[in-house]
Amino acid sequence: PQRPEEARAFVNAFLKRSMPKKKDEAIQDILTRKAVVLEHYSKKKTKQKRRKQKGFTARQRRELRLFEIKPEEQRYTNFLPLHELWKQYIRDLRHGFKPDAQPHTIQGKLLKADLHGAIVTVTKSKCPSYVGITGIILQEFKHVFKIITKEDKLKVVPKFNNVFSLEMDGFISYIYGSKFQLRASERSAKKFKLKGTIDL
Repeated sequence: PQRPEEARAFVNAFLKRSMPKKKDEAIQDILTRKAVVLEHYSKKKTKQKRRKQKGFTARQRRELRLFEIKPEEQRYTNFLPLHELWKQYIRDLRHGFKPDAQPHTIQGKLLKADLHGAIVTVTKSKCPSYVGITGIILQEFKHVFKIITKEDKLKVVPKFNNVFSLEMDGFISYIYGSKFQLRASERSAKKFKLKGTIDL
């Protein structure tokens, strides 16, 4: 067992180490009041920045061929269920319209809708070989549509200088590809202006 003097010296030394900012007089004052509050100096924790996981670049996606449809899968009948899903999606979208909705309001909603699975026809084109191509849209990019025809041929049709027709329950909407060169994600936020005539 320690003697009182050793115990007092130990406590004084301990308090000096624990409370380096306190003077000797302040420590003695604390001891006389028999109330000791030890200050804790916590080290500031440095927050580690979370690294965002980087996805594939456009070049890597092309090299991996992530968006390519294999030749054996290029069958029109394989994508008819996708078209049926698209029709249900558009019908659900149209239920949000008021009964007295104007045609240009409906068309504006359709232009913002997702077109994967829709059946489109090229009605006008500066390149005559594109006119009459009909099929289901499998992929939409900024500048082209990839369409599968009933003949099981995958056609890459540019949007520029082409007019597409889209029929749904008797309502026909025309898409002017030159004004439609947007990705599907960008198109949903774009406001399409009503114009009287649009050139190819």
